[in-house]
Amino acid sequence: MHSQSYAQRRGQLETYFDRTAAAAWSRLTSDAPVSYIRGTVRAGRDAMRDTLLGWLPDDMRGMTLLDAGCGTGALSVAAARRGAHVTAIDLSPTLVNLARERSPRDLGHGAIDFMVGDMLAASLDRFDYVVAMDSLIHYRAADVVDVVSRLAQPTRNAMLFTFAPRTPMLATMHAVGRFFPRGNRAPAIEPVGVNALNRLLAGEPKLQSWRRARTKRIATGFYTSQALELVRS
Repeated sequence: MHSQSYAQRRGQLETYFDRTAAAAWSRLTSDAPVSYIRGTVRAGRDAMRDTLLGWLPDDMRGMTLLDAGCGTGALSVAAARRGAHVTAIDLSPTLVNLARERSPRDLGHGAIDFMVGDMLAASLDRFDYVVAMDSLIHYRAADVVDVVSRLAQPTRNAMLFTFAPRTPMLATMHAVGRFFPRGNRAPAIEPVGVNALNRLLAGEPKLQSWRRARTKRIATGFYTSQALELVRS
C-alpha cells in the first residue's frame, strides 16, 4: 500500500512529464540547443548518469536491471549495450514512447523491455541491479526510504538511487518556486538531509540486510543531486 503523499506526488509527476513538460524534456535529453540554465541541468544529468554507470559492471551479459523512472532511456540503452536485459519503466507514456523511438535496434547481447507504470508495480520480476536516477528527487525522505525498501525485495545485488540533498542553493530554489503560478510549476524537488536519510535507511527493517556503499554529489549550475549505492551485506 503506497502512502498518500507518494500517491499524490506520483499523480502530479505523471501529469507534468506526460503533458506539461513533455516537449521540454524531449529537448533537454537530446543534443538540441538549450538555454544556459537547462544546459547546466543537462550537464549535471550526464555526469550523474556516467557516475551510476561507473558503479555497474562493465560486462552485464546475463544480468538483469530495472531502470526505475527511465525517462527517455539513455541509461537503459547504455546498460543494454553492456549486455544487460533491462526493464525500463516510467509513469509517462509520452517519455516511454520517446525512449522506444530513440533506442537503437541493435543492442548486441542486451535488450530493453519498455513499460509504462509505477516503478513499484507488483508484476515486476527479480533483478540483479536497480537504478533510480532522479526519479525520487520529488519525494519526501520517508517516501524515498519506503520506495527503496520496496525495490530491495526483488533485487539481488545492488540499488543505485539519487536524491536531492538539502543545500542552501536547493532550499532557495525550492522557496522561489513557490512564487510561480501553480499551473506553470514543475512538481517541487524535495530537499533531503543526508544524515536524516541515512538514519531512516539504517532504521528500516526491510533494509537490514543492506549496507550503504559509495555516494557522490553532482552539482553543476542549476542541477544538484546525490547518488547513493546500497549493496546486500
